[in-house]
Amino acid sequence: MKRFSLNSATTKGWPLPELVAGCAAAGVTGVGLWREEVQEYGVRRAAALVGDAGLTVTSLCRGGFFQQDGWLDDNRRAIDEAAALGAPALVLVSGGLPPGSRDVDAARAHVGDALGALVPHALDAGVQLAVEPLHPMFCSDRCVVATLGQALDLAEPYPAAAVGVVVDTYHVWWDDAVWAQIARAGAAGRIACFQVADWVTPLPAGVLLGRGLPGAGCVELRRFREAVDAAGYAGPVEVEVFDAALWERPGADVLAEALAGYLTHVA
Repeated sequence: MKRFSLNSATTKGWPLPELVAGCAAAGVTGVGLWREEVQEYGVRRAAALVGDAGLTVTSLCRGGFFQQDGWLDDNRRAIDEAAALGAPALVLVSGGLPPGSRDVDAARAHVGDALGALVPHALDAGVQLAVEPLHPMFCSDRCVVATLGQALDLAEPYPAAAVGVVVDTYHVWWDDAVWAQIARAGAAGRIACFQVADWVTPLPAGVLLGRGLPGAGCVELRRFREAVDAAGYAGPVEVEVFDAALWERPGADVLAEALAGYLTHVA
């Protein structure tokens, strides 16, 4: 229970003050936040809101999208926002192929260069950049980093205090090399964030929204939690689920179901 964190993507549409109050009432002490809602509410106001309720921000999502114009300044702002919130990690989704390109190797190499450009700022701010691999079906338009091994290869040239990785069960459950890569990440001190969501089939038309709460699908969620624990990770476990049907329900009900699924299938 102490490790459970509700990522606000799971209860999208639940206003931030209500989310914070609902978590506090349920005994939940951690929340993962998204930049859009924080910026709308105000970064300093959001930091005070969470802190006054006795909660901590376990991660801020997201930075990255390194193929877009202005990516350097935007990611520096994201690092500053994470620091202001007290979030230890800024989740990075790398972005897909540049317009008109088919060169995935070059796109991945650019991600590594972009990390290098951000490392000094991240170190100064005390925020770990958390490279998140996404399922390969998102490679063209959303994230050219498709495996945990690729994420670690990109992180490896830089200090672990500056660059780590995200282990998100929804995106990496299919990879037969993931267990060895989790051990590798833990040995290097690079597990910056651990997120859980289940894989539910059949996939909906909007694939991005096809995740399920813990226990709704086919992923060995407890095996993942045991693997990150064995690798030395003792941090928060964020439940992060993108599901349009969940977003139509009261936030408090979704939180209760997410917590029950976590306790039954993850903890």
